[in-house]
Amino acid sequence: MVGISLLTLVPGVVGGSETYARELCKGLGRVGRLEYHAFVPTIAADAGAGLPTTIVPEYRASQSMPGRMAAMSLAAVAPGRLRRALRTGELEAIHFPLSVMLPPLDRPPAATTVLDIQHEVFPEFFSRAELAYRRRVYGWTVRRSRIVITISEHARQALIERLHLEPGRVRAIHLAVDHGRFTPDGRAREPFLIYPANAWKHKNHERLFTAYAEVRRERPDLRLVLTGAGHDRLTLPDGAESRGHVTLDALVELYRSASALVYPSLYEGFGIPCVEAMACGCPVAAANVASIPEVCGDAAVYFDPLDPESIAEGIRTVLDRPPSGGIEQAARFTWDECARRHEEVYEELAGTG
Repeated sequence: MVGISLLTLVPGVVGGSETYARELCKGLGRVGRLEYHAFVPTIAADAGAGLPTTIVPEYRASQSMPGRMAAMSLAAVAPGRLRRALRTGELEAIHFPLSVMLPPLDRPPAATTVLDIQHEVFPEFFSRAELAYRRRVYGWTVRRSRIVITISEHARQALIERLHLEPGRVRAIHLAVDHGRFTPDGRAREPFLIYPANAWKHKNHERLFTAYAEVRRERPDLRLVLTGAGHDRLTLPDGAESRGHVTLDALVELYRSASALVYPSLYEGFGIPCVEAMACGCPVAAANVASIPEVCGDAAVYFDPLDPESIAEGIRTVLDRPPSGGIEQAARFTWDECARRHEEVYEELAGTG
């Protein structure tokens, strides 16, 4: 039996990592050949997505950042009860998809997905306490994991170079989108840009706002629609609006209607919104950094995310000459293939146990 530990999942907070964890479980349920069991926190009882599931009250899950830090710290310093709750003696292998091995384990053989190491690339985006905690926790996670999974070749190389991991221990498995949900419908596109991103520092909203204001002076009917959390902390330019958290169905409607996705993020382990947009036939203008060119290939317009003028020029280009091939590029990324690649890792782990 292979355990999937989702204890650190916080619904609505952890962004693309939540999508990955839930879709991986769904994919394993569809195409997996092994026996799986999901272990989930009390605040995400449905996260196993149809796999046999145990809710683990021994992990003191919390929605708040202080509560999350306290729960993870307690699990690290007093791991015995959690190890028993995870039935580690019955497992042939275990996977921690959410970047943190909690509780720390030596047996059974474990894989951990490290989605990115943004804290090593942009330490200035983190408080001293967050930075120290991430470095400590990621350190023990990669040391104890037999295999480290990550979500792009760019992220794989960063792990090897910055955390000094042996290349043979690090596997890149691309994320995906639900192609049954993210589809085009042929409607006419409306004069607005979409940017689905929480107001985290690396999402680079301020430079986008500067670029958008410049383009809007030339195209006064062009709007900017934001989705995600934290935009109340930002000063939105004229013509911009925040929809806050939206349902997946509402997001699909935005992708189907928008003139383009603009994606100025400074750092991405993968960049799921770019693939979601392409799958819906929405043109993409994106930052030429990190994993984004790997994921978007030739089907996007690229710009320098540190230069508002370059972002503005990218917006003009994607509106005037939208790139082709987005639907075909997005079709390369499926959750079933993602699940099959993970199962290969689990079989390898079980064979080394």
